[in-house]
Amino acid sequence: MLFRPAKAFAAATMLLGLPALADETVRISGWGGSEVAIVNGLVTNVLAEKLAKEGITVKYEPVDGDFSQFIINGLSAGTAPDLFYVDVFWARSIFGAGQAAPVTQDVSGFSANLLEAFTYDGKLYAIPKDFNTLAVHFNKDIFDDAGVAYPSDDDTWTTLQEKLVAVHKALPEVDGLCIVPEYARFGAFALSTGWSPFDRQGKTVLDERFRRAFDFYTGLVKSGAAVMAADAGQSWTGGCLASERAAIAIEGAWIISALRDSAPNMNLGTVRMPKDPESGKRGNIVFTVGWAVNAASKVSRAAAKVAALLTTEEAQQWVLEQGLALPSRTGLADNPWLRGGQPEQMTSRVILEGLSDDHVTPYFFGDVGGSWMQPINAALNSVILGEADADTALASAQSAFDRMLAK
Repeated sequence: MLFRPAKAFAAATMLLGLPALADETVRISGWGGSEVAIVNGLVTNVLAEKLAKEGITVKYEPVDGDFSQFIINGLSAGTAPDLFYVDVFWARSIFGAGQAAPVTQDVSGFSANLLEAFTYDGKLYAIPKDFNTLAVHFNKDIFDDAGVAYPSDDDTWTTLQEKLVAVHKALPEVDGLCIVPEYARFGAFALSTGWSPFDRQGKTVLDERFRRAFDFYTGLVKSGAAVMAADAGQSWTGGCLASERAAIAIEGAWIISALRDSAPNMNLGTVRMPKDPESGKRGNIVFTVGWAVNAASKVSRAAAKVAALLTTEEAQQWVLEQGLALPSRTGLADNPWLRGGQPEQMTSRVILEGLSDDHVTPYFFGDVGGSWMQPINAALNSVILGEADADTALASAQSAFDRMLAK
């Protein structure tokens, strides 16, 4: 999963148990953290017999550092693995440089919008392995102690804010929400108004709809509903929830794995993102990762076979049950496991529902790339910190977009 702070690079690699006399060895790579146990489980348990039958040995090289830089550097130096993760956020740079091989196998069972995210110049360059959307995760015990009603699917921005203010008033040591000055979380609120990152002319216009969401989000701290995550000693909203500094967090299903480690006894609830009180609609962001084959790989056919095996229904069912991400195959959308009552099942169900919200946009900004977010992030940060008013910050952001998109 994406959008967590980078950790130190893990130098160690793991050779995962397949036949000693295998015909071909395929090096695969993804990020570290909770993903290591997932990929290990897939290769050594779920898919071991199938890989052995194909005569393929998988050498797994997880990276706990800046994975995109690791891949970009490796592709340039000719040392990149044969099969690797590509995040939709930066995949275009790999595809545009011709460094990923086009996908040739049947992908008819995958979600069309996820396939579109990995399509460049009319060709598919990665098989989507999973996806995430945002949701509101909350500590039921905190709301019970405060005597405040739980967040619900019926909440608007306004009603959720009122609940968070009430929690903080009842329990001064607890903030309602830790916020981060980043489009990766704020964007869901802006999208719910009907605003789009790019208009029909390919321009970014910070119109009155965007301004309404901006004023709401930046006003959460002043209203008593939120605190900056950094001021709470955290880098993400999930850290505040795990430490019981905040009552809610706005994150994807990746929070389940984090809470298992840091707050295993939390009485967790999850609901959908709040609606814009004016439009009555929800907004959301889709985060997705795919498996891409190195175009320069000497074992590209074997690598493509490994990618296919890693994204079968059997493999995705197993990953789903780990509560980490949602399957990219449409056939698993109505899986009975999702109807269970365990926290990871309920959370996964809500995250899946986020894909059908009213205004949903991939975490992807075309040829502009991640630099597109910088003007918005800077504006959010300056207003929340009181360094500029909204008029000044947004005028500066609009000027930055006009210059950026004129190039």
